[in-house]
Amino acid sequence: MSKPAHIDPVEWQARCELAALYRLVAHFRMTDLIDTHITLRIPGPEHHFLINRYGVIFDRMRASDLVRIDQNGRNVDPEYAEHRVNAAGFVIHSAIHMARPDLNCVIHTHTAAGMAVAAQKQGLLPISQHALKFYGKLAYHTYEGIALSLDERERLIADLGPHRAMILRNHGLLVGGSGVAQAFQEIHFLERACQAQVAALAGGSALHYPSPEVCVHTAEQFDRDEQDNIIDLAWEAALTLIESQRESYLS
Repeated sequence: MSKPAHIDPVEWQARCELAALYRLVAHFRMTDLIDTHITLRIPGPEHHFLINRYGVIFDRMRASDLVRIDQNGRNVDPEYAEHRVNAAGFVIHSAIHMARPDLNCVIHTHTAAGMAVAAQKQGLLPISQHALKFYGKLAYHTYEGIALSLDERERLIADLGPHRAMILRNHGLLVGGSGVAQAFQEIHFLERACQAQVAALAGGSALHYPSPEVCVHTAEQFDRDEQDNIIDLAWEAALTLIESQRESYLS
């Protein structure tokens, strides 16, 4: 689709990628009406980010619906000044983006399975291959209420540590990635792991656990050299699921 004249090519590419990610999150039913957010850092010295226009449902998100904001969640795009942004929703994202320059894309979800595991005292159990991707690499943050307080950001970052994925206790899931492809893989695997755990616990039978050695080995396998290529292949494959929406989300 043609790029609006006031947006440079780098930002427009980021907008198109993020719009596709919003559509994929909707496709896999990881939405919560107009709540939760996905953010993407725009390359450049300004430290600006893209976030959804508040009130637009995820499966209708377009590149032109995304809003350029600063580190405080303020709309800095005069061309889209009328687009409302939920600044409070950026508190969690801004904490991650400011402290972790390696995480350019951040996804936060409120899925039923994610919230269920977030409410379980033991957290994510190492009972599926999907869960073992996060073995020893998953953080937890204690619930403090709706994330409106800026001083919570320091505790979020301290809890996240070096990881890319975190369970927000009694709240939901949070992941980050170097770009949209890696962030999408992180949330896809974490969500599927939570779904498997809820189903397994609902079955009522005793659970089988792999040995700690196998858990560590499997987690290491997810970081093998060809993983970046696999992530890109998975992203391109996922895009084919919303190919019929391409003209819409690139507008």
